[in-house]
Amino acid sequence: MKVIDSITSSLLLSYTVCAFAPQSLRQKQRQCSAAAPLHMSGDRAHTEKMLEDMMGDDWRTFRAKLVAQELFEAQHSEQDIRNAHRSMHQSDTAWRNGGNGGFFSGAMSFIKGNNNHNRDQLNHEEQNVQRDHLDMPNIDDSSLMACNDPFASVEDLPALLEPRVKIDSKRWAHQLPNVEPGCVLIANEKLGGVFHQTVVLIIDHDDVNGSTGLVINRPLEGTLMQISSATTSAERKGNLDKGLQMAFNAAKVSYGGPVMQDDYTVLHGWGEVEGSKKVAPGVFVGGSSELAFEARRSNFNPEHALFTKGHAAWVPNQLQREINRGVWYIASASSNFILRYAGAELEEGVDNPDDLWADILTAMGGHFPQIAQAFAGPGDKRMRKLP
Repeated sequence: MKVIDSITSSLLLSYTVCAFAPQSLRQKQRQCSAAAPLHMSGDRAHTEKMLEDMMGDDWRTFRAKLVAQELFEAQHSEQDIRNAHRSMHQSDTAWRNGGNGGFFSGAMSFIKGNNNHNRDQLNHEEQNVQRDHLDMPNIDDSSLMACNDPFASVEDLPALLEPRVKIDSKRWAHQLPNVEPGCVLIANEKLGGVFHQTVVLIIDHDDVNGSTGLVINRPLEGTLMQISSATTSAERKGNLDKGLQMAFNAAKVSYGGPVMQDDYTVLHGWGEVEGSKKVAPGVFVGGSSELAFEARRSNFNPEHALFTKGHAAWVPNQLQREINRGVWYIASASSNFILRYAGAELEEGVDNPDDLWADILTAMGGHFPQIAQAFAGPGDKRMRKLP
């Protein structure tokens, strides 16, 4: 009850503040009327985002657990096959070296005994993989009692019961077969130019309009105020006015891509405020006016926003052609990776705060950690100014 009362009070407070805000802010930034439910105040959006975090409402994390489980099972299945082949080879060698006396009877007895032994050994290893390593429950009819779905069958239980393959909820990543909004493109180690070892967050992707994305690991020197103040002409300031400069004076700026480099886009984890878009659970772009309002009220820390200058864009089918040529690796990554330069927490001794490209590749597992190690570069902070 205390949690719900606190949330209710927070929502009531947001509507109260909205009612007494200046008329221009009420018209441009806030929608207090229930007739516009898609436009949320900053307080309400942030509260809903916190509730999602508390409830673990991130379908991508669940998918990451399933991928980790499949990879684990595949690795151990391959090991079981190798062990079986090794046992068969040893049996064949022993049969050939068995001598002449009682040849046929001894050989047949030996083969039968070894086959039984190998079968028992493989069954035992499979049980160990399932119970010791994977630590999955022994699924039978009695396990149905632990399931809340009255229509579930034994075959349904692997999907309904919580898998026990553990992943770090703050720093996971895995490869994807196809591009989707909210995924990241990891530059192939051989790609040069401005996209060398970049991480690109995909914002939009469809067959009609093509794809757009933001480079999120090329921080520029200085804060938003310093970088924007160094730009003299109004045209070069793009869509950044003086009010946003003041509200986000301490925010970081990243090179976002070669398209429309005069325009800024804000990346944050605050919530789906008015003017923003949710690209993945806990990851949002846009809504700078609403965030500025919250920053002036000291509710939002400007250092938890990343402004990207410019963006990347592909015409329909262009990105897929690049992927087919091996230019990009497609990955799903945790929100902490995506928001690395937007105030996400770092784990000391585990995260490399200056090399997001290598960190994501390492978390992807398989052969990707070797790529990250073999092609270690100068890291993220290699741009002093826009190219």
